[in-house]
Amino acid sequence: MLMSVATPTIRLLLIDENPDRAVVLAAALQGEGYTLVAQLTPGEVSAKRVQEIAPDVIIVDMESPSRDTIDSMRQINADQPRPIVMFVDESDDGMIRDAMQAGVSAYVIDGMNPKRVKPVIDVAVARFREFQALRDELKKTKATLSERKLIERAKGLLMRERQLSEDEAHAALRKLAMDRQQRLVEVAEALLAFADVLKKK
Repeated sequence: MLMSVATPTIRLLLIDENPDRAVVLAAALQGEGYTLVAQLTPGEVSAKRVQEIAPDVIIVDMESPSRDTIDSMRQINADQPRPIVMFVDESDDGMIRDAMQAGVSAYVIDGMNPKRVKPVIDVAVARFREFQALRDELKKTKATLSERKLIERAKGLLMRERQLSEDEAHAALRKLAMDRQQRLVEVAEALLAFADVLKKK
């Protein structure tokens, strides 16, 4: 007998300045199958509070985003990135740009329409994941380039001090890494650090 596996529900944090509107929006979100874990006003939002609540997605619903709200979203995105969806009644180009730079995944003008809640959240989550994947790839690429530079510097040191060819210097580093059961970059770092100590003496 096959058993169906329940899809985990997305945990939402709702930020709304209007209590009456928040009730309607909360009902629409729960009606779409989302789990509403907390409901805050913009003044109650902080990176620490978001960390305690640990939502999967943050929904912001307000007439016009304030500078403080944008700054809060920027801080949250820096500390603990997650999809942020902002529904506003009115806005301008500068505010849209600031919101996107602060890490808002979806910025919807003309307010909240219960019928389009789910597609907007789905797109925001997909966009956030894609951006995170790109950011992780960039971080990995930068780390790889940094490691290569260290290895090249260590090879250069060996070539200069031991009169080795580039291939010989590389082979020496690899043998040292195998003997110590370390990564090549770790051996290169240790060698360069040791050379710096000798210079200071």
